[in-house]
Amino acid sequence: VQLVESGGGSVQAGEPLRLSCVVSGGTLGLYAIGWFRQAPGKEREAVSCISVDDVATHWLDSVKGRFTISRDKAKNTVYLQMNSLEPEDTAVYYCAAGALSCTVVKQKPRAWGQGTQVTVSS
Repeated sequence: VQLVESGGGSVQAGEPLRLSCVVSGGTLGLYAIGWFRQAPGKEREAVSCISVDDVATHWLDSVKGRFTISRDKAKNTVYLQMNSLEPEDTAVYYCAAGALSCTVVKQKPRAWGQGTQVTVSS
């Protein structure tokens, strides 16, 4: 399975962005897809995930109420809608695929995308 992210960019604080993760080489419905991020000089952190049953999990408390994760199976795409962005959200965002559950994708993802840069200025 291959993943390609897009939708990153530079925005002002308070503005939205929507990231896309296109999945190919596999059936999207068989994978949980997670979003992770890594800021300069920091460790990668798990952000949000959507399971094969379309149950969303937000691992980061700081994104709850601001980020929404969804999937479009017809387009083999998972979206991360990010609203009210803050400078602390600046990072490279990656999507990853794991078998079935968000627990698996967090612990042992099967594949990663190349990442997309999100920069939020104050």
